[in-house]
Amino acid sequence: MLTGQMLERSAKRFPDKPAIICADTELSYRALDQKANQLANALLDLGLGKGAKIAMLSRNLTEYGIVFFGVARTGYVLTNVSVLYAPDELVFVLNKADVEVLIFDGAFAEKVAGVHDKLPKLMHLIGFGDGEMPAGTRRLDEVIASAPETPPAVDLHEQDAFCMTYTGGTTGRPKGVLCNHRARAVTAHTVMVEEALDERDRVAIVTPLFHVAALNIMFQPAILAGATTLFLPKWDPAAFMDLAERHQMTATFMVPTQAGMLLNHDGFDPGPFKSWRKLSFAGAPMPDWVQVELMKRLPDLALTQIYGQSEMGVIAALRPWYLPAKLGSVGRQPYNVDTRVVDQEGRDVAPGEIGEIVTKGDNVMLEYYGEPEQTKAFFKLGDGWGWSGDVGTIDAEGFITLIDRSKDMIISGGENIYPKEIEEVIYELEPVAECAVFGIPHDKWGETPAAYVMMKPDERISENEIIQHCEQKLAPFKRPQLVRFVEDFPRTPIGKIQKNILKEAFWSEREKKI
Repeated sequence: MLTGQMLERSAKRFPDKPAIICADTELSYRALDQKANQLANALLDLGLGKGAKIAMLSRNLTEYGIVFFGVARTGYVLTNVSVLYAPDELVFVLNKADVEVLIFDGAFAEKVAGVHDKLPKLMHLIGFGDGEMPAGTRRLDEVIASAPETPPAVDLHEQDAFCMTYTGGTTGRPKGVLCNHRARAVTAHTVMVEEALDERDRVAIVTPLFHVAALNIMFQPAILAGATTLFLPKWDPAAFMDLAERHQMTATFMVPTQAGMLLNHDGFDPGPFKSWRKLSFAGAPMPDWVQVELMKRLPDLALTQIYGQSEMGVIAALRPWYLPAKLGSVGRQPYNVDTRVVDQEGRDVAPGEIGEIVTKGDNVMLEYYGEPEQTKAFFKLGDGWGWSGDVGTIDAEGFITLIDRSKDMIISGGENIYPKEIEEVIYELEPVAECAVFGIPHDKWGETPAAYVMMKPDERISENEIIQHCEQKLAPFKRPQLVRFVEDFPRTPIGKIQKNILKEAFWSEREKKI
């Protein structure tokens, strides 16, 4: 199924129903479908070749929906760009992706103006909203004003490249994950079924649309189902509560950080959430205390954990009725995806044994754009199975439990240490809101665990209390040799803690001594 068809069919079923509500703006399915066609026709008039890259730099605004479905009808490739990029990062991504057209939110006009002369392949600037636009910028509303509202005559196929999302950069420079229409359609259908979305839902989009979690794992399936989407331009717990109450929100997706912030917010009140029935989450491991607290404070809320990556969409889901029995698991493979846990030769591990999580099928990306060696490493055995880089176990019923990222594993004196195991022990302490464990240099053992800890508001705990708790629960080689308290962590746009940045200060000093 083509992405553009998802909107087209929902527009036929629900023409006058709101497709997107953002602040005081409301766009019906009919209007969204027409504007997407107008944008598609206008972009095709630029005469670019099939597969040309169109970048979108924007907050969660109505225009994002128009651009997403408009570009989907052209044969061009939508490149989603983080609004958090520093100028040098923005230049790197736009050049690496061979972007020829940049459509941008006026809030970032100054940033775009500052890097424009460093983008030799960029031929067209299209802006919208407030802000003084760079020279040569055309306004989006003017670009589409005279374009036809009818579907463009373009020969498209499910296997055609459609969109590119850049990885969060938790381990280095971001890579462009290039996917075709088929891959994103598989994910949309997976989510619609596993999260039980339908046309009655009012779905809040509260994570950034430039990331796969909001765009392809919430917005796209919501439109496929014919639901109404509620855009929150910037995350804020108070604004979220207001949005939920004002629009009688029924469903949303969150990353664990957002769920924790909501529960810890001074003004948290179950009252605004009377209609909220469905919460899905992913992006990072959800601390067990957050899930338990959500179930306690919002007993009518069904929690669905999903697990996946930009490269492979959703490859496991844990439905609400498996809680609390399967608490800690990320679920099992969905109905339309193949997922396994294997050893380094690609053989299935036995239940309870540790292996790497892999997937194969139409859900998997085409490539890391312009990165043949990285692509080869992802499909490391050359048999179509994509390797996630995540280490886990699988039980006899097919439920997968994440152990850690393979890159985050600590090797101390020849012993393998998985930071997640240590983090789960630290999370047992009531004052702890979030923690991150990673390896730091050690003269004798090579490396040893360190723990950075963020506490809940108005809670206190000492370094000694954390160490003593770990001494009771963990073998000596697994115990953190360093504990530090922080107010927050460096994060990717969807809330993943960037352990590579935390590690850098320790390992860079080590390298200077060598």
